[in-house]
Amino acid sequence: MDIVTLVENTASRVGVIAEWGLSILVEVGGLKVLLDTGQSASVVHNASVLGIDLSTIDKIIVSHGHFDHTGGLRQLLMAMRKEVEIIAHPDIWDAKYVQRPGETVHSYIGIPFQKEELESLGASFTLTSKPVWISDRIVTTGEIPMLTDYEKIDANLYVKREGVFCPDPLKDDMALVVKTSQGLVIVAGCAHRGIVNTMRHAQKLTRVEAIDTVVGGTHLIRP
Repeated sequence: MDIVTLVENTASRVGVIAEWGLSILVEVGGLKVLLDTGQSASVVHNASVLGIDLSTIDKIIVSHGHFDHTGGLRQLLMAMRKEVEIIAHPDIWDAKYVQRPGETVHSYIGIPFQKEELESLGASFTLTSKPVWISDRIVTTGEIPMLTDYEKIDANLYVKREGVFCPDPLKDDMALVVKTSQGLVIVAGCAHRGIVNTMRHAQKLTRVEAIDTVVGGTHLIRP
């Protein structure tokens, strides 16, 4: 199993671009699955610097519908030049906003593209709230239950429905889970619904108790 971070907010290699966002490539048994795409064309640039052929990606997972995890989709699809399945929750297409402390306006932070445009570039969307088994070892969590009493959705995040701003339950938040001989490897986009909730759900879903590795975004630290 190989994990390569294509986009995050730091860079330790010359030529690699850092940005606020995330994109992680997971390869298991020859199957390549990309979780998220960062917020710009940096995912394409960084893949080139790292010597990764994007056309070999088999599946794309969108962990949730925020721009910093989906903004690279257009350039990625253009670089791949093929039809590719994108697995996500239906709510990724909600109109998502943030109202930061001290601000009076809601700023749009949702997917910066139309679904039809991405489909014209080769995207084939599988939108479901249920887990999707990509192989006998790789599965998406689907919708993650809120079980702990200490993990909360960020109160600054909203969804706009029929012109009204409502708290965003982030039901579209999900992770990628890989079964290994050492235990589960959990790759999270942001874990907006709680990293502990995510881990517990992964254990129940796979019937594997041991967790070997957790990588990705957790939103555990606030400025």
